[in-house]
Amino acid sequence: MSTELLLADPATAPHPGGVLVIDDSGDRKDGKATPHVGRQWLGRLGKTDNGIVTVTTCWADENLYYPLHAVPYSPAHHFPKGRSDPGFRTKLQIAAELARTAKAAGVAFRAVAADCAYGDQDSFRRQLDAAGLPFVMALKPSHGTWAYGKDAYTPADAARALTWTDPEHPGDWTPVERTFRDGHTETWWAADAHLGWWGPDGNVRLVVTTTDPTTLPAQATWYLATDLPRPGGPREADSPEPAADLHEVVRIYGIRHWIEQSYKQVKDELGWADFQVRSDTAIRRHQTLVTCAFSFCWDTWFAQLPDRKLAPVPAVPPAVTPAGPAERGPRQTPPAPNGQLAQGDPRRPGLARPLDHPPTLLASLDQRTPATRTPSPDQRRRRRPPT
Repeated sequence: MSTELLLADPATAPHPGGVLVIDDSGDRKDGKATPHVGRQWLGRLGKTDNGIVTVTTCWADENLYYPLHAVPYSPAHHFPKGRSDPGFRTKLQIAAELARTAKAAGVAFRAVAADCAYGDQDSFRRQLDAAGLPFVMALKPSHGTWAYGKDAYTPADAARALTWTDPEHPGDWTPVERTFRDGHTETWWAADAHLGWWGPDGNVRLVVTTTDPTTLPAQATWYLATDLPRPGGPREADSPEPAADLHEVVRIYGIRHWIEQSYKQVKDELGWADFQVRSDTAIRRHQTLVTCAFSFCWDTWFAQLPDRKLAPVPAVPPAVTPAGPAERGPRQTPPAPNGQLAQGDPRRPGLARPLDHPPTLLASLDQRTPATRTPSPDQRRRRRPPT
């Protein structure tokens, strides 16, 4: 069972320039009997602790993002035979399966993007390649590879081997302009580097992008592995995917940062980890509800609400309170006036959309009496007489 939630029909999905982003979300959870709970690395906390890790995929472009699938990862101790059990799957296997599922569902995307937790794994890249899924994934600067003699052994070594003098004489580097959500732009520098069998025309390219080719600052330098061919290279003619220049590779990986800068925070606000259920089915249902709420938020943001004046809400006459103490039991609530009912039909059959009428709903709440009241004397706790 997985969570699948598309805001659009796959046949009319957003333009294929979008990116399929793979990530996992770890949340602190106690207990031993709850499915998927175990002592494991939780990226959110930056340490190994007891919790649940869920592998997720989402579609994203420069304007919006939305969840596609989510599958909790079960540590090996939940299976009778541990890691050798037929039912056990690593996070890498789950992620590759979710990427294939998105493709089978008709979701159009330019490439799969992921951080170095997935990019450093040769087996994961091979699974994507076997499924015909192009990728742009980060590598650790110290990701080692076999090399001859003085050749580069790590992506950082390969980047330092590139020629650079200054912006007027960039050598191997190409200026790439990045545009951010707030509208400001920055000039970064990108280059194809050589690392072992990786190179501009190899099956896997190593692309380095940074704000400063001289110092290669750790917080503003990306080392990217991609199987997208370069324009004009020998692999372009036989590649099933369009060629990607340096600007396109940087653009694809830049979209992945939706995950770090907004997606996690929104999920937290919607209560992604605020569940107290224990069964596997209940946990997945909770995640489905959160992704539904997440998509409703996007739908509301883009919805064009009709410009219609709010119907006047007639005042509700106060109910006559009978003499003597109030009787126990539920009080009768008068029917809502016609002015508090939503006008018009839903957008399409089978869809009820209360979000079209928030002023009407809020106005009805404003006319209600307070929900709490001071208890009567006979309802207060009576004190025992002193002995």
